[in-house]
Amino acid sequence: MSKWDKSKLVSRYVTEGAKSAPHRAYYYAMGMTEEEIHQPLVGVATCWNEAAPCNISLSRQAQAVKRGVSTSEATPREFTTITVTDGIAMGHEGMRSSLVSREVIADSVELTMRGHCYDALVGLAGCDKSLPGMMMVMVRLNVPSVFMYGGTILPGKFRGENVDIVNVFEGVGKHAAGEFSDADLKELECVACPSAGACGGQFTANTMACVSEAMGLALPNSAGAPAPYETRDEYAEASGKAVVDLLKKNIRPRDIVTLESLQNAAAVVAATGGSTNAGLHLPAIAHEAGIEFDLHDVAEIFKKTPLIANLRPGGKYVAKDLYDVGGVGVVLKELLDGGYLNGNCLTVTGKSLAENLEGVKRPEDQDVVYSIKNPIRQTGGVVGLRGNLAPEGAIVKIAGLEELVFEGPARCFDTEEDCFKAVQNREYEDGDVLVIRYEGPRGGPGMREMLSTTAALYGQGAGGKVALITDGRFSGGTRGFCVGHVGPEAAVGGPIGLLKDGDIIRIDAVEGSLEVKLSDEELTERRKSWTPREHNYQSGALWKYAQTVGSAEKGAVTHPGATAEKHVFVDL
Repeated sequence: MSKWDKSKLVSRYVTEGAKSAPHRAYYYAMGMTEEEIHQPLVGVATCWNEAAPCNISLSRQAQAVKRGVSTSEATPREFTTITVTDGIAMGHEGMRSSLVSREVIADSVELTMRGHCYDALVGLAGCDKSLPGMMMVMVRLNVPSVFMYGGTILPGKFRGENVDIVNVFEGVGKHAAGEFSDADLKELECVACPSAGACGGQFTANTMACVSEAMGLALPNSAGAPAPYETRDEYAEASGKAVVDLLKKNIRPRDIVTLESLQNAAAVVAATGGSTNAGLHLPAIAHEAGIEFDLHDVAEIFKKTPLIANLRPGGKYVAKDLYDVGGVGVVLKELLDGGYLNGNCLTVTGKSLAENLEGVKRPEDQDVVYSIKNPIRQTGGVVGLRGNLAPEGAIVKIAGLEELVFEGPARCFDTEEDCFKAVQNREYEDGDVLVIRYEGPRGGPGMREMLSTTAALYGQGAGGKVALITDGRFSGGTRGFCVGHVGPEAAVGGPIGLLKDGDIIRIDAVEGSLEVKLSDEELTERRKSWTPREHNYQSGALWKYAQTVGSAEKGAVTHPGATAEKHVFVDL
């Protein structure tokens, strides 16, 4: 029989006593032994699917997690959930499903854990929204949990240069501009993605992978190795062992995810020039713990954290290059030594962040990670904005930008497709501020990313000559003067919905402001004639999402969060 006392574990409801005989009958049907039934049940959740390379190696890694759980005298139970892969969903109606999938991932893992009374969780995720979705549900359930990233893709080679998926999106712009032939584009698309793994630059997946280590939910160095590397399986097995150790010590996600660890997470986003999507995902994770940490709090950390990692899209290198010089731990150690991290935060090792980083040193003969004493930029690669055009805030990635102020006339579009069509047809002028609205969480619905449009601009050589603002989102792969998450969104009457062609917009990433040169009186007068714009999704999952989703400022969440809890699952 099991050595475990299950009187306080949730799985007692399905494994212990006469009343659980029917439940045990099902377990015997699956070949489980009596000993396995009476051990703790550990959910091993993956976002494995055949949708994209980001997720294709997760099933293999899950088997290694299960070995780690089993050798630690607990019983793994593997299950899967969905992902929507942004690279394939990008640039069409499918992108509306992307952010919604974050909530569905969290909800579906929650329901599986609750329905089967699992005692702990190891979550493996590979693509943009699956990483925060998996971390959100860990904090929501508050069962002992370990997160593990599925790993980055290897860089492709195109005519002697390293390339990634963003080069292909930008290749579409070059093709439209006549710089690329059909054959050129075909050659590029065939070599850009040579392996399993998530997009290679410091886009959303790699950003949130760095967050998982900085926040303490993942084992040190587990985020680094590319997906094809078999060393990932060693980290997976170690993650399985670690979660059982957390179960023994009763260390839970809300012991780890604190205000201080969230601040650490925001710092690593800034220091690596990470995805603006972190401005959504960190508040959403905080919400699951009942912690107030919104877009403006994230932006405050961004403002005071130096940029030290030379990573795409603003910099030179991809995630594999960061791994080759020691991984995200090198960035974290530089930030810690510079006083930008709280080293006392608890992690899934049972040790503090500072203890985990003991012995980590930055290699001198490389330019992937700069010294904290000599940063690429004194303030982070991402900046929060606020002003009469964005009373609830907005966000812009400045990594790679030379000019941090942009002023020009608005060119307004009510859908991304309309803007993309105008860009493809070169129907814009240098100095324009392209405005894409009614693409927010509620108005889209789904808060689409605009990589197809921004990449097309870069492909046409206009990346630094026009700006783009939206109440939607930008891909972590976006570069250029691109402002996202403008709130309130147009669908609820935000100022972005009141703009007209020719209005002068000023974006100032030094001062952190986003203004339209209109008086309060003029905005008030325009609001009188404004009417909501009906979207096309009046049934189904997107309709349901639009009914419940909140503002981007608070993370675009769909439920009241931990502050409204009557109980936590783990304490049932």
